[in-house]
Amino acid sequence: MSESEPTPRPPRRKRYSGKNPRKFEDKYKELRQDPETLAKVTASGKTPAGTHIPILLPEILEILSPAPGEIAVDLTLGYGGHASALLEAIQPDGRLIALDIDSLELPRTEARLQALGFPASTLTVQRSNFAGLPKVLAGLGLEGVNVILADLGVSSMQIDNPARGFSFKTEGPLDMRLNPDRGQPASALLASLTPQKLAAILHENADEPRAFEIADALAGKTFPTTRALTEALRALTSRPEDVEPTFRRVFQALRIAVNEEFTALDTLLRHLPDCLVPGGRAAILTFHSGEDRRVKKAFAAGLAAEIYSSVSQEVIRPDPVEQHANPRSGSAKLRWAVRAF
Repeated sequence: MSESEPTPRPPRRKRYSGKNPRKFEDKYKELRQDPETLAKVTASGKTPAGTHIPILLPEILEILSPAPGEIAVDLTLGYGGHASALLEAIQPDGRLIALDIDSLELPRTEARLQALGFPASTLTVQRSNFAGLPKVLAGLGLEGVNVILADLGVSSMQIDNPARGFSFKTEGPLDMRLNPDRGQPASALLASLTPQKLAAILHENADEPRAFEIADALAGKTFPTTRALTEALRALTSRPEDVEPTFRRVFQALRIAVNEEFTALDTLLRHLPDCLVPGGRAAILTFHSGEDRRVKKAFAAGLAAEIYSSVSQEVIRPDPVEQHANPRSGSAKLRWAVRAF
């Protein structure tokens, strides 16, 4: 290039009108992890697109008390917020085993954790449902660990991405699979259900008061997108103030059914004591009354059988400050247990 020729300018980034681009893929600043944008979004009480804010983090660290040299397990890696704190706490010579079934988010989070600079031997990431914890530990030659954490909530990255179909707020395929490579999407499940089975799902998974009415209208029908389902639900709901709560309950119930979440949780709770060394600590963060009832009952039974030496007597909830900073923490409930010696 001659000296007289001007230097080519790099292409300008596409600009979008307004503060909030409608499309997920257009929220480029947040998705690029731009620090200034992340700070502004977080300060406004929202979760930046494509990220996840760990819930009750200080309380979880106090309860689990991870110490240098210990082995910890994060059963639901997600974005890695809890995991990164556990990794730091068990240094030096500790080991974190992190599980997740999401084939899309798992490699991204693994790369994010590896970039923190801890020794490679301190982190083991495996794609697995948390119900498979005994098999994972056996494969690693471990009889038990010191710390186990399970955050049962859906990650914000999954909720925010319309292609995953978790949210009623955005248009996308009615999928809802935590593991997009396995099982049937919510659209196929709905099309296969009888009204009786769908009513049972809505009642058990979300305490839906109009379970039978909604089931009669939806069961056996095809709703390929989230919008198709919300439009059908809107037509069934006469009072405007009931529309969004109905959306939330129905989407939650279907997500739990699609992923067989209660079955996986029951399996985990049965095997949890055997996965802890004597004196090992476990904490489970739930977001629905059905999950919390199962955890509370299992921990109480373990205490009565002297399998656990102590368990939480009261549920731990995020305080108003955390709920304002992270509105998605509002329904969170934390319980803990300590393995007997």
